[in-house]
Amino acid sequence: MKKLTTIVLLLLSITSINAQTKNQRSVLYTPDKLVTRFHTIDELQELNKGALIQLYLERTKEIFIAIPYLSLTNTAGTTLSDLGIEESSENIKVVEKNIEIARRAFEYTENTVKKLVPYSDTSDIIWSILYFEEMIKKMRLGPNGNN
Repeated sequence: MKKLTTIVLLLLSITSINAQTKNQRSVLYTPDKLVTRFHTIDELQELNKGALIQLYLERTKEIFIAIPYLSLTNTAGTTLSDLGIEESSENIKVVEKNIEIARRAFEYTENTVKKLVPYSDTSDIIWSILYFEEMIKKMRLGPNGNN
């Protein structure tokens, strides 16, 4: 009887782990990719260009990651099943492939920003950060956020 109970518990654990892994693989984007703080123009004016470029990159990354899914959700951590989309292996592969392609593409964007944006005027970088932050706020509010 102990053996049977142990086997059943082991199978339930494996099934649960497999379901969690599948569910994690179907997450469109995770909260750790999101900007955690927004700034005022005064705060940004106190920062050096290197710090501003880092903020610029962080905001670019969130926009870059969230935009493809904006018509589906504006909430990080959303899974395919949350949207009523079947978590088939094909759909999970689509999500995984997009995540990988976005990661690689952002590496190129990051390199471009690090090489070219330092030539921008500091005031233009600040304006861009504020603009990106407004975009992010609107994306997070969703389509009914301004009602």
